[in-house]
Amino acid sequence: MSASRTPESALEGIAGWEHAIIRELSGGMSNRTYLVEAHGHRAVLKIDDLPRTAPFNSREAEARVQTAAAAQDMAGRVLFVDEQTYLSEYLEGQVWGAGDLLLRQNLIDLAAALKRLHALPLTGRNFDAASAARRYRASIADSEDGLARHCAQIVTSMRAPQILKCCHNDLVAENIIRARHLCFLDWEYACDNDPFFDLATIIAHHELQDDQADLLLNAYCDGDGARWRPHLQEQMRLYDALHWLWLAARTDSDDALLARIAGRFL
Repeated sequence: MSASRTPESALEGIAGWEHAIIRELSGGMSNRTYLVEAHGHRAVLKIDDLPRTAPFNSREAEARVQTAAAAQDMAGRVLFVDEQTYLSEYLEGQVWGAGDLLLRQNLIDLAAALKRLHALPLTGRNFDAASAARRYRASIADSEDGLARHCAQIVTSMRAPQILKCCHNDLVAENIIRARHLCFLDWEYACDNDPFFDLATIIAHHELQDDQADLLLNAYCDGDGARWRPHLQEQMRLYDALHWLWLAARTDSDDALLARIAGRFL
């Protein structure tokens, strides 16, 4: 397929969407994303210039996970997929921001949604943190920088997950939406992983306070959060190391954020 594929040409072969109204959306970092509307229905169209490779799922693998989640009313339905095109149901609702994670009831609801997510069938593909770390580090201008080396060592020193669940692996607030109830967006990284990595992402990425982290953990563990706190902290350390490498590889990295993250694992 051509790298210059247009949304119009992508929709030509999808029955019912050939003459859709198309509006480009911002925020797609690894693809071009559009809101499309036809016959009173709305969908999100994603177009990749090249077929997806690690650390992303292939689009077909992503569709299998999202379809399983949609069957449990945790995601929009996948309407069409090929190796470079992804069309999924547009979910009407309130997309969360970081401020939504400060509300007690939202954290309790999120814990319940995470338990449902982690009850989905295993995908058969394991999260490869070491491979992701190598890929991010290779994109850093000074890959031998002491912090880059230290982050890579943190990732490679982590033991393999003792418990594997289907995980989202990218649970930033903007990938959570309150539709009919809480659902999740953007399943590009979803695969089998330690379930506490999803909690670690929420807590570390949004720099939640200890009382907020404890609330989420206790709600997820049915009141037994204290027993799992050391394990959660280990997964937060893993997330911080991966997040630092990912940010450092970007041309628009935030030096202040990089320093805050580094302060947590140095």
